[in-house]
Amino acid sequence: MNTDTIAAIATAPGRGGIGVVRVSGSDLLPFALALCGQTPKPRHAALAEFRAADGSAIDSGLLLYFPNPHSFTGEDVLELHGHGGPVVLHMLLARCLDLGARLAEPGEFSRRAFLNGKMDLAQAEAVADLIDAATASAARSAVRSLQGEFSRAIGELNEELINLRMLVEATLDFPEEDIDFLQAADACGRLERLQAKLAAIIDRAGQGKLLQSGLAVVLAGQPNVGKSSLLNRLTGDELAIVTAIPGTTRDALRSTIQIEGIPLHIIDTAGLRETEDEIERIGIERSWQEIAKADVLLLLVDARSGIGDADREILARLPAHLRRITVYNKIDLAGRAPERHAEHDAHGDTVAISLSAKHNQGIDLLRAELLRIAGWHPAEDVFIARERHLRALAAAQEHATAARAVLDRLALELFAEELRLAQHALGEITGQFTADDLLGVIFSSFCIGK
Repeated sequence: MNTDTIAAIATAPGRGGIGVVRVSGSDLLPFALALCGQTPKPRHAALAEFRAADGSAIDSGLLLYFPNPHSFTGEDVLELHGHGGPVVLHMLLARCLDLGARLAEPGEFSRRAFLNGKMDLAQAEAVADLIDAATASAARSAVRSLQGEFSRAIGELNEELINLRMLVEATLDFPEEDIDFLQAADACGRLERLQAKLAAIIDRAGQGKLLQSGLAVVLAGQPNVGKSSLLNRLTGDELAIVTAIPGTTRDALRSTIQIEGIPLHIIDTAGLRETEDEIERIGIERSWQEIAKADVLLLLVDARSGIGDADREILARLPAHLRRITVYNKIDLAGRAPERHAEHDAHGDTVAISLSAKHNQGIDLLRAELLRIAGWHPAEDVFIARERHLRALAAAQEHATAARAVLDRLALELFAEELRLAQHALGEITGQFTADDLLGVIFSSFCIGK
C-alpha cells in the first residue's frame, strides 16, 4: 500500500474560495498529462484546466508539481488548486481515482512523509497538533515541534546515552579495570547530567501537553450557590440563565476559555440535591458523570452559610484522586473580602477561594489557582507533546534512575541494560523504535488529505 498512488481533498469540508486535491505516488507526470493536458514544471504554479475522461472541463485552477524526493511525502506530489465547492472538488477527486489513484486513508500523506524519512514521528504528530491547536500558545508550541526542536532535544539525550553505553560496554570488556575506568570517565557525573536534562525535557513536554489538551473544570455544588454566575463571569458571556429559583440549570453547559494560553473547558452542572423532578434528576445524574471525568472540581459553597451537611455529602461522593477547589461565593452578601487560604477537612487538604461572581471580586485569585493546579509556569521554549510522549519520557526517567542505583553496586551488566531500555524509550518518541500497530493508531487520528 505504501507504493500506491493516493489522492484526497486536502482542504476542509464545506464551501470556500479555494479547494485543493492532493495526489502522491511515483511517476505522476503521465497522470498530470492525462488530467490537464500538460506536463508541469517542478515547483512552478501553472494555470490549467482539469478535464474529465471525455475532455470536458471539470474546473480550472493552478497545477503544482513537486518531484521526489523534494516534496512533503518524499514521493511525486501533485496539488490541484481549484474552486472550493464540495461538488466540483469531489468531481475532481473522482477523476483522479479514475486515473488509477486510490482514496488516501486518514494521515496517509504524513505517514508516507515519516516512512520516507522526511520527518520523524514527533514532527509528523506536530502536523496534526498544529491543525488542532486551540490557542495561539499551542500553535506556537506545535510549530516548534514541527521544526524539530522536540526531536533535537530527544536526539541530544540519545547521543549522550549512546556515549555512556559505549563507555560501559568497553568497561565490560576489561572487567579488571572497571572501577578505575568508570571513575576516570566520570560515568556517575554523566548519568546525573543526563537525568537533569531529561527532567527539564519532561517539564517542557508536560507544559506542551497542557497547552494541547487543557483542563476539564467542572462547577458543582448545591442549587443556587452561583455556579451559573461564575460560568458567565469566567467566560465573559451570559451563557447560563441566572435566577433566584433553585434548579434553573438542568443540563451541563460547556464553554472553553483561555488563561495564559491554556484552554480550560468549563462545565456548569445542575445543582446537586435530592429531587422528585424527573428532568432535574436526569440533569443531576449527568452532573455526576461530568464530575467523574473532570480534571479539577470547583465546589461552590454559599459564603454566608459555609460548608453544611449537604456539601459534606457531595464531598463524600467525589473521586479520591480528583483535584478540587472550594469556592466560597457571594462574599458581597457575607461581608467578606476576597482571599485564598488552605483548608483541611475529613476529605483531605484543599485550597479555598472566597469571591463574588456577581461583582467580579476574587476572580483573579481563582484563575491563578487554576494555573497553579495545572502546574503551569511561563515558558517560551515549550514544545507540544502528547500523552504517549510523556509516558515514554517517564519510562526513560525510570530506567535512568534504576541505572544510577545499580551503578552504585557496580552491577555493570544491569547498568548497561537499564541504559539500553532508556534509549529504547526515547526512540519510541521519534519513531526509531515503533511498532506498526502504533503507527496505525497515531495516523488514523489525522485528517484525510494530511
